[in-house]
Amino acid sequence: MTRNLSFPILLLFLATFLSLVSGWDINSQNDRHSCQAYSRDPLEGCDRKRTVYVDVVSSDSKYKTVQSAVASLPNNTDTYIILIASGNYTEQVNVTRRGPTYLIGQTAHPTSQSHNTVNIIWAAIAVPGLDNAFTSTLTVAPNLNASLTGSGPTGFAVPSGTPFGCVDFRTYNLNFVNNFAPYSDDPSLALSISYANGGFYYTGFYSYQDTVYVGKLGNAYIKNSEVAGQTDFFYGFGTAWVESTSISLRSCGGGITAWKGTNTSFPNAYGIYIVDSNVHAANSSLNITGKCALGRPWNAQMRSIFAYTYLDKSILSTGYIDWNPARYNNYTLQAEYRDYGPGYNVTGREAAKFDVQLTPEEWAQYSSPQKVFQYPDGRFGNTAWIDWSV
Repeated sequence: MTRNLSFPILLLFLATFLSLVSGWDINSQNDRHSCQAYSRDPLEGCDRKRTVYVDVVSSDSKYKTVQSAVASLPNNTDTYIILIASGNYTEQVNVTRRGPTYLIGQTAHPTSQSHNTVNIIWAAIAVPGLDNAFTSTLTVAPNLNASLTGSGPTGFAVPSGTPFGCVDFRTYNLNFVNNFAPYSDDPSLALSISYANGGFYYTGFYSYQDTVYVGKLGNAYIKNSEVAGQTDFFYGFGTAWVESTSISLRSCGGGITAWKGTNTSFPNAYGIYIVDSNVHAANSSLNITGKCALGRPWNAQMRSIFAYTYLDKSILSTGYIDWNPARYNNYTLQAEYRDYGPGYNVTGREAAKFDVQLTPEEWAQYSSPQKVFQYPDGRFGNTAWIDWSV
């Protein structure tokens, strides 16, 4: 018996086919870099039929905000690119469409996040009566219900039948900032992604508390980027793979990671995987030596793994910690595999109660994006939306 291709696979196949027909391919670094380059005609080097240009400054630009450009896109399965001119954009961006949607920033340095010239900025904090979701600078989800965090061990009960959102959302060379306060106060998200697949390349996410939220059925692949925070600044229910990324500690609070496992009818690999990255103090003036935890369990089913990652002296000698009141139990996986640096204390890890050192066999089951990203029905290998050219 043969199985029909799922709709998300068909969408991605269609996007690839259209790229080949048009001769312009988002997965080609040369094509993307040509589109991002500064020129008298901002769409020079772009796929003109599918690219919308945003410029907060120019009087000639039809769109002054990123959200107005997103809202202009048809609600279909076609692929669209939004090219964003250098500048600061004070707004929230919400993407609900299902078709492949790519936000790319103008830059003379397309392979360097530190040279980004596009900043999308918002200032909001969680307030009584409103969900954390309302604070986010960038939200990718099919509707409001899908994006809600909720409270308690299982969070918001997303209604059954909620559709899957964007099957292939991406950002290149953009910074998303939630600058409500220069310290950890309450949830203030820079990114929220749920019921969607999102790839974030050369992208910066900046806040202090709960910077990046990957919600239910959310898949986030972050590469060659920077994420800055203080308290639980990677958190969620979904799956996040963070690779070759700068993780900047603005101070210490809670942990770097806090995750809620999700009860399902099938084996799952939901969790946060930080691989081949660099964890370090945001600046040398911070007095946080030996004070920052790798994570703490948002619920007892948390799964958080740091692998092949450099840890500076900010990291607690014992690695992970428990929540207060205690949540850690036999179902919790807070782990490391071949981390190194002054923040990897061999003696401290041996004494750790909440930090597991994985064997090669144990790490093997999580050792690539193909092994952790899942389709909504539980099948593994949901990676066609990842830009492997980066």
